[in-house]
Amino acid sequence: MNLNDTISAISTPIGEGGISVTRISGSNSFGITEKIFFKDTARNRKISIQETASHTIHFGYLFDGENQIDEVMVSIFKKPNSYTGEDTIEISSHGGVLVTQKILSLTIKSGARHAEPGEFTKRAFLNKRLDLSQAEAVADLIKAKTDSAHESSLKQLEGSLSKYISTVRQEIIDATSLIELELDFSEEDIEFVPKDEFRNKISGIVEKLNEIISSYISGKIIRDGINLVISGRTNSGKSSLFNQLLKSDRAIVSNISGTTRDYLQENIVIDGILFNLIDTAGIRQSEDVIETEGIKRSFRKIEEADFILYLIDSTESMDFIENEAEYFKNNFDLKKSIPVFTKKDIGKVRKGEISISVYDEGSIKELKSSITGKINESANVKTGSEIILTNLRHKLCIESVVNSLEQVISGIDRKMSGEFISVDLRNALNYLGEITGEVTNEEILNNIFKNFCIGK
Repeated sequence: MNLNDTISAISTPIGEGGISVTRISGSNSFGITEKIFFKDTARNRKISIQETASHTIHFGYLFDGENQIDEVMVSIFKKPNSYTGEDTIEISSHGGVLVTQKILSLTIKSGARHAEPGEFTKRAFLNKRLDLSQAEAVADLIKAKTDSAHESSLKQLEGSLSKYISTVRQEIIDATSLIELELDFSEEDIEFVPKDEFRNKISGIVEKLNEIISSYISGKIIRDGINLVISGRTNSGKSSLFNQLLKSDRAIVSNISGTTRDYLQENIVIDGILFNLIDTAGIRQSEDVIETEGIKRSFRKIEEADFILYLIDSTESMDFIENEAEYFKNNFDLKKSIPVFTKKDIGKVRKGEISISVYDEGSIKELKSSITGKINESANVKTGSEIILTNLRHKLCIESVVNSLEQVISGIDRKMSGEFISVDLRNALNYLGEITGEVTNEEILNNIFKNFCIGK
C-alpha cells in the first residue's frame, strides 16, 4: 500500500436513502475536491480549501466538466486531525446508487485511487491515530448486534485493552531491565532483585493474564453469539418453535413428516444475548435421498452447536417419550443441552421438565429464561467494566505471552543464566506488541483489514 496515494470510496451502504457519503483521503484530496466542487451552478465561485478552516462544512455543486452531478455538502478535515490522520474530504450527496457511483467515478477520474477494504482505518493505524486493537474494535463496533457487543467494542475503541496491555508490558520491561542490568555486572556477581521476589512478580503477571484469557468464552458470546440448534424427531415441533421465537413464518410447518429438508438459520436476541438460531431436519431413518442429506446436515449442526434444544413430542405414547428422554441423556452433552417437551396444550405435562406450547407465551418465556440461565451459568458470562477478550488473535497472543513467562519461571527454578531468562522475557514483550501493533508484519495487517468493508 502506497501512503502517498489519495484514496476514495463510498462509506455508506449502496442503495436508496436520504444521503450518501463519499470519502477521500490523502495528500491530493483537497486538490481533487477543488477541481470538481463549486459554490454556484455557473461554476464561477470555487473554494480554496487550504485557506478554509478545518472541520467546516460547505454547500455547493459537483461538476464533471460541464455536467452537474449533484448538489452536496463538503466536510473538510485537515491533517493530523482527521480519522486517517491525513487531509480528508467527506462528500454528502443525495442517496442513490447512480448518483453515488457517479461521484465516486468522478473522484477517481480526478486523481484518486479506489480504496481497498479497510484502507481508511489501516491508514489511521499506520499514521498512529489508532493502535491495532482499536482498529479491530472499529470493525466489531460496525458489526455489533447487541448492547453488550456495542459496549465491549466501544471500550476497546476507547483503548481499555490497549491501556491494560501497556501496563503489563511496562511491568515486563522493568523485569527485563533488572535481568539485563545484572548481566552487565555478572563478573561482580551482583543481584539487583532476589530471585524469589522476581519469580513472584512474574507469577503475578501470569495470573492476571490467565484471568483475561478466561474471559474469551464470554467475549465470543458477546461478539459472535450462540449457535442454538433446535433438534429432535420429525414432527416434534421444531419449525413451529423456530417461527414462534422469530415471530415470523420463516419455516414451513406441516403435519407431513420430513417437511424440513435442510437447516434454516436466523439471528435473534434474547435477554441481550445474540443467538444464531438453527432449525434442523427431523432425525429419523429415511429412504429419501434429499431428506437423508438433510438429516446428515442436522447432525453436523448438532456437533457444531454451542447450545441445543432437543424437542420431544408430548402427544406420543409414554414408551416413545421415555425412549426419547433416554436417547437425549445418552447422546447429548447435558451442560449445553435442554430436553423440551412440546405440544403441552394437547399432550402430557411432565413435572420438573420444560414443557411448552407455541400457543402459550408463558411457557415460551420460561424456555427463554432456562436457555439464558444455563448459558450464563456454564459460560460464566461477564459484562460491565471488566476487560473481556472478544478477538481470537488477542487470545492467542496473550497465551503466547503466558507461555513465555512460564518459561521464565521454569528458568528461575532451574537456576538458569540471565541470558536465557532475558530471551523469554523479550519474547513475551513481542507477543504483547502484536496485540497493539507495536510488533507486526504485512501479512497480519492484510488479514485483519481484508475483513473490513470498503469505505471504512
